[in-house]
Amino acid sequence: MDVGTATTQFDVLVVGGGAAGLYTALCISQQLRVALITKDTLSVSASDWAQGGIAAAMAPNDSAQLHVADTLRAGAGLCEPAAVTYLAEQAAECIQHLVKLGVAFDRQGTDLAMTLEAAHSRHRVLHAADTTGRAIVSILAERVLERSNIAVFEQGFVLDLWQTDQRCQGVVLAHNEHILWISAQATVLATGGGGQVYAQTTNPPASTGDGTAMAWRAGALVRDLEFVQFHPTALAVSGAPPFLISEAVRGEGAHLIDHSGYRFAGAYHPDGELAPRDVVSRAIFQHLQKTGKPVVWLDMRPIEVNRLKYRFPNILKVCQIWGIDPLQQPVPVSPAAHYWMGGIVTDVDSRTSLPNLYAVGENASTGVHGANRLASNSLLECLVYGAQLRHLPIQPRVLTAAPAAICLPKLDAVLTQMRSQVDSWQQQRQALVELIWQSAGICREQNRLMAAIAQVQTWREAWHQSPLAQALQNLPPGQPLLLADPETASLLRIWGELTNLFDIAWLILQSAAFRTESRGGHFRNDYPQTSPDWQAHTLVQGDQWSLSEPVA
Repeated sequence: MDVGTATTQFDVLVVGGGAAGLYTALCISQQLRVALITKDTLSVSASDWAQGGIAAAMAPNDSAQLHVADTLRAGAGLCEPAAVTYLAEQAAECIQHLVKLGVAFDRQGTDLAMTLEAAHSRHRVLHAADTTGRAIVSILAERVLERSNIAVFEQGFVLDLWQTDQRCQGVVLAHNEHILWISAQATVLATGGGGQVYAQTTNPPASTGDGTAMAWRAGALVRDLEFVQFHPTALAVSGAPPFLISEAVRGEGAHLIDHSGYRFAGAYHPDGELAPRDVVSRAIFQHLQKTGKPVVWLDMRPIEVNRLKYRFPNILKVCQIWGIDPLQQPVPVSPAAHYWMGGIVTDVDSRTSLPNLYAVGENASTGVHGANRLASNSLLECLVYGAQLRHLPIQPRVLTAAPAAICLPKLDAVLTQMRSQVDSWQQQRQALVELIWQSAGICREQNRLMAAIAQVQTWREAWHQSPLAQALQNLPPGQPLLLADPETASLLRIWGELTNLFDIAWLILQSAAFRTESRGGHFRNDYPQTSPDWQAHTLVQGDQWSLSEPVA
């Protein structure tokens, strides 16, 4: 996009280029001028990494009511029934829309193929081989690029929300050699989750909790930030990048075994490998502590060879790249942070508590997932609640050209000074994610949480008092800035991501310390039981924590 001639005024602004952001942009009326901002390119997002499928009750022996029941059961008492019902009832329509757009789901004859995944009572999960997310995102990205009403800002980093009179007016964006104030009648956050706050994660590098952190700083209501889902089976090979092995593999018949070949999952839960994700992750974690081994193994050999090759070609390929042939040997795996159930509180129309601000996808808390997400509901949530933005109550406005960008020598001087500190920033980021993995990982307890809170608070206070933080807080509102160094945008992204990671680390730790029970993705060694007194959402606004009314 040519910033020099483009407007910085839009009708709708969508931040995020994954399934939620792309689908939202496509559902918005073509009469409205839309800006879509993505940190990387349109093909790089957590959605693009999704190997699992997308759930929809479309089989003759299935129903929306059964899908609702399975979702509520997985959510451990914190799902909002109305939100779950709406999700399940709208699923089939969204799937048909994807098919019309060109998504090539697996077929059984002429019918869409349905598979079984953990905690689902019916075969209702659709796949496109084992790269479902990529198949969906690639098609959505193509359709977005075809739309003349959508302007795409690739490799742009949103520094913060832009507020006027306690209403969201847009965002402050670092893009190429500019800092831009992008205004819109409606701003939609679709930035994904915050898995990068953990040292072990299946999330891509861009998943730094940006949307949730920005909304919280702006005063929006967020909730349930302690509930993090840890995927049981991430590839555990030294040097390998984050890579999860979909639970669909276990749904097809793969077994978890330990170093002695013992199939141990059944000793921790009667459903064994097909128990909910949090149960399987804890089973692996506890078994590793018991055996003193660093990994367990996923044995795919019980699956018929041709079926394995047909269903999971990408998993086989990646494992083979790292010297493991699943057709001949078990694959070493261990748990990793995967999905954040909490986020920015939204209603059924995807509205947040801050006027003109909306949220869709993993950074939103619609009430669908409760304390523990049911497998393959996340992509569906992106679609169903993204589609709600077609009802935005706004009309096209007259848009004007952007004012000329000016230089701000004081900011350029600070940025020049900061360049030498990038290595220390990266070291601090590594220290942060290791701390969060150890203190707010699969199993938590009060002493470790409080020590981590104190450490993160010290880091945050120093960070927000830094010269760069002060300089960015004093930018002239609405004035586009031309930066002296074209490489500065990448520096601002590194700084901004660490800012957001500090904030969400603090929020997760505080929320985990606040909830003195175990439920869903939140497990406390010192409070191992689920308590009816805590069947309520953890609400956070500013630095205040409270409980919602009990969830029915």
